[in-house]
Amino acid sequence: MNKFILIVLVALIGQFKGSAQIFEPVTWSTSVEKISDSEYNLVTTATIDKGWHLYSQDVPEGGPIPTTFTYDDQGGKIIILGNTSEEDGHTINDPVFEMEIKFFENRATFKQKVEIPDETSSISGTVEFMVCDDTKCLPPTEVDLTFKIGVPDHSASGEVTPGADADAQTGDSVYKTPSKSTSSNTNNSNSRSLWAIFILAFFSGFAALLTPCVFPMIPLTVSFFTKQSKTKALGIRNAIYYGISIVVIYVLLGWLVSFIFGADAMNALSTNVWFNLAFFLLLVVFAVSFLGAFEITLPQSWANKVDAQSNRSGLIGIFFMALALAIVSFSCTGPIVGTLLVEAAVGGNTIGPIIGMLGFSLAIALPFALFAAFPGWMNALPKSGGWLNTVKVVLGFLELALAFKFLSQADLVLQLHLLEREVFLAIWIAIFGALAFYLFGKIQLPHDSPVTYISVGRLSLGLLVLSFTIYMIPGLWGAPLNLISAFPPPQHYSESPYGVGFTKLGGGGSANSHEALLEGAHLLEPHDILAFDDYDKGLAYAKKVNKPVMIDFTGWACVNCRKMEQNVWPKPQILDILKNDVVLVSLYVDDKRKLPEDQIQESKVRPGKMLNTIGKLWTELQILKYKSNTQPLYVLMDHNEENLIDPVAYTPDVDEFHDWLKRGIGNFE
Repeated sequence: MNKFILIVLVALIGQFKGSAQIFEPVTWSTSVEKISDSEYNLVTTATIDKGWHLYSQDVPEGGPIPTTFTYDDQGGKIIILGNTSEEDGHTINDPVFEMEIKFFENRATFKQKVEIPDETSSISGTVEFMVCDDTKCLPPTEVDLTFKIGVPDHSASGEVTPGADADAQTGDSVYKTPSKSTSSNTNNSNSRSLWAIFILAFFSGFAALLTPCVFPMIPLTVSFFTKQSKTKALGIRNAIYYGISIVVIYVLLGWLVSFIFGADAMNALSTNVWFNLAFFLLLVVFAVSFLGAFEITLPQSWANKVDAQSNRSGLIGIFFMALALAIVSFSCTGPIVGTLLVEAAVGGNTIGPIIGMLGFSLAIALPFALFAAFPGWMNALPKSGGWLNTVKVVLGFLELALAFKFLSQADLVLQLHLLEREVFLAIWIAIFGALAFYLFGKIQLPHDSPVTYISVGRLSLGLLVLSFTIYMIPGLWGAPLNLISAFPPPQHYSESPYGVGFTKLGGGGSANSHEALLEGAHLLEPHDILAFDDYDKGLAYAKKVNKPVMIDFTGWACVNCRKMEQNVWPKPQILDILKNDVVLVSLYVDDKRKLPEDQIQESKVRPGKMLNTIGKLWTELQILKYKSNTQPLYVLMDHNEENLIDPVAYTPDVDEFHDWLKRGIGNFE
């Protein structure tokens, strides 16, 4: 038991550590398979670092940059037979691009069948690709490939990292992109996410403790340990083992969920339609059970067998007593545990379910150990009664509200527009309004005791729920509702995206009309932020209006760039700054438009390669000046092109991003 808990804690600590790293997440290797005397398969294998994904060759127009192979046919001597084949990979409905997208994780193999003459010793080619993880994307990158004919499969394969040039003879890597950057934002995000899971699970454990299935067990169990133990010290020791057993049982359950799903499945959960629909139905069943329609129980035979084992002496018997508690109380704890596991799993972190069950079980186990150590505290416990069922019903309403979050996710992915923002909020207003009436004693459910009066605590909770319900009502007319921004669909996914009485350029926009736009400027929809896509023109305008420059290194196919633009930029405090206090310069690193002939130049990062597109030019600028090759990257600079504050990457926390903007602008002023 102790070893298992130690492993869990070590894994948790490992999640919190941040470190600097060079972003070269894909290594390419080549080999050749002989099919006949003149036909061969050119095999290209991508080894992908954990957490990153490489996009397929077959990506719909408007999506991420697809992986593309080109081969040198040596003036027609090499005959390319058919298209390059690839493995199955993973296909998801991406809510950002609103389309089905296929990608690869860990490893991907591509094969191209060719017919070649006898005298050919090698074939060269290139692959252009794009990779992303949960917080950043790399710009489209070209890698040279060399396939040696007559060399046994994989015996002399060339390995090339992103941005590398392969030697024409050996295929060895001779260059690595000097794109060092820190991963602190990613690790901090993971840490916050795990802490959020732990805290939510811990308080959920206390809620489960106050249900009719668990609360009455506290005095019974503590009494057993104090009476059956020969000494007080022995009773305390046994109670502590009992608490540890509860923790181990639930943590094992969390580990089992992580083991069954695995990292790939968890990363796909949040955008998988069928998972979200299944979770919606599951939570509705849990909610209806808590509301009193029926009880979810495990087979009675399980409880009988486990209870028989609990009569054994020693630590084994204590462990089975804890297991018996978990089984007997399942009708109350099961829905809460199920919801926690669902929430932790869709977070995309394999350790999430383990952390969730650790927090939940600690909240369950602590009272048993503490009351066994200090039996006198038992006198302060409230008596069991109808209030326990009230707790259960309140949890049922919360489960029902949460269920619609998953139905909303499925609707967003399919873009059905059946559960738009107004409909979602109307459902939540109805649910929480009904909960308020229940707490005020105006609604009675099957297992409720007759209510002659309500306590001050119940009245206070009812007033809090009623206030929350009233708070949501303006959301039907376009209010942002920042307190619950993570739950309803985004504001643009609604019948009235701008809200009643809201104009596109409201709030002091930087431009008064589309006709008034300056040369090189455009309006970013749907918020109509004045932006430049040319560095020099944006800088010149910033000098003219005496405002700092905010450079936005972005990409048309950058998922996390769209997340920032959809979830962070629309917040009033952010939008006001972007419209009024800075000049936004958006540089798209995957812009395929050709540069004018007089602007084409040799790359300083990749000597011998030419910068012939706008995207390559901005990528070069980002790598040379800011030592980073990931998007998004945000830079605040003055008119001398000096940083006002350290650049930041993907920052989903609105307050953190707002603080960064304010501090940078303050340094300019």
